[in-house]
Amino acid sequence: MDIKLVAIDLDDTLLNTSLAVSPRTQAAIAQAVAQGVNVTVATGRMYTSALPYAKQLKLDVPLITYNGGLIRSCQSGETFYHQPVPENLAHQMLALFQEKGWYLQSYVNDVLYVAERNQHALYYESLTGIEAVALGNDFYTMPGTPTKMLALAPESEMREIAQTAQAMFGAELTICQSKPIYLEITHPLANKGRALDFLASRLSVSRDQVMAVGDSQNDLEMIKYAGWGVAMANAADNVKAAAQAVTGHHDAEGVAEAIETYVLNKR
Repeated sequence: MDIKLVAIDLDDTLLNTSLAVSPRTQAAIAQAVAQGVNVTVATGRMYTSALPYAKQLKLDVPLITYNGGLIRSCQSGETFYHQPVPENLAHQMLALFQEKGWYLQSYVNDVLYVAERNQHALYYESLTGIEAVALGNDFYTMPGTPTKMLALAPESEMREIAQTAQAMFGAELTICQSKPIYLEITHPLANKGRALDFLASRLSVSRDQVMAVGDSQNDLEMIKYAGWGVAMANAADNVKAAAQAVTGHHDAEGVAEAIETYVLNKR
């Protein structure tokens, strides 16, 4: 197998429950890079939140962030691709969430904005290491084109939120439930599959030389795109069904296992 580009999701894939990259996984990535393989992160997280992991792993390939809404160099900070939510649709989404009293956060120019730093914001901050900027009621009329918007709610409430957002905006935006409590809202042309295709073309890597590793619904398009799609043992069933292989759990160094097996050929 001649893999030249590896794209790895962060949460519940590269990162274990402690939000860390294991030494074995770091070593496998370093060995792949030393052999000339391009390795990058493909995440729903904002660029600022993904960057520390890229630096820890000494990656120099552009990062796919915001579910493919932003591709940016982890060295120079140069932006290669940006597909934000149109401002008029962002304002309509903000108005809906204000009317319903639902929690929403918006990412503009790689800054995380919220109405207030409530329990949802604080929970998200604890996972990502990013502090939100609270705007009060001005949040609902803020200008700009968000790279992504994210709703957080208990599973018991998320079904109604997801169904309402899909019914109102599904024809114009991508509405993706990446976790039971997360609803991700992006431009319809922003997904990890399209972003991975863009990056592969930029690096002159053919589709059959691409391996993608992920676990969730927002990983599905890149798993389908890649010549060799790998699902985590903890992945959703439809992600596993779309993949060519299933590796170990994210707490059992599944990414290291996949790289060792399919890139380094250590069978």
